[in-house]
Amino acid sequence: MTTSARSEWLVPAGLIALSVIPVVAGSVRLFQLAGGAGITPDNARFFAAPLPVVLHIVSVTVFCVFGAFQFAPGFRRRQPSWHRAAGRMLVPCGLVAALSGLWMTQSYPHVEHDGAILHAIRLLVGSAMVLFICLGLAAIRRRDIPRHRAWMMRGYALGLGAGTQVLTHLPWFLFPNIQGELTRALFMGAGWVINLAVVEWFLLHQRRRRASSTFRDV
Repeated sequence: MTTSARSEWLVPAGLIALSVIPVVAGSVRLFQLAGGAGITPDNARFFAAPLPVVLHIVSVTVFCVFGAFQFAPGFRRRQPSWHRAAGRMLVPCGLVAALSGLWMTQSYPHVEHDGAILHAIRLLVGSAMVLFICLGLAAIRRRDIPRHRAWMMRGYALGLGAGTQVLTHLPWFLFPNIQGELTRALFMGAGWVINLAVVEWFLLHQRRRRASSTFRDV
């Protein structure tokens, strides 16, 4: 494998690495539900209504892990059939992940530190993820590939929020005295905002590169 070929896998590898902790935590949750683990105040809501959390864990795991491979442009070009087949799987998984997240937000009781602000943020993020994926699907049906990529990247950024939230929550665990509803909402929201900001920076960089290339060709 050449250096350039290896380098194109850095981004997918980083995205999968960012997904590891949420994926492992989700797998543990599924084993707890399947194995009848002890019920605690933190997990009682999942045992009372397991369907939305099971749908969310399975769909978001597939969406984040397999979606990471879509960020290898050389691989997409070499395997266009795989890209299309994966897209047909990732779109419904992304929608199920977002809709099940909205379902949990509306149906599960709040636990400690999850207040009205975080509730509103979750509703906004889940709705935005559904919208972004639907816009991405509509764009590819029009054969508008640049807009398809942009909207799907935004949807993926929101789906990967739990991975970045592991990092944004480090101060939460290091300094317990700051824990509260507001800081919880800020740290959760920061994970989604950071991911979207990275995507928007990348898209802006791509537009500037295309504009510069067009200018040089004139």
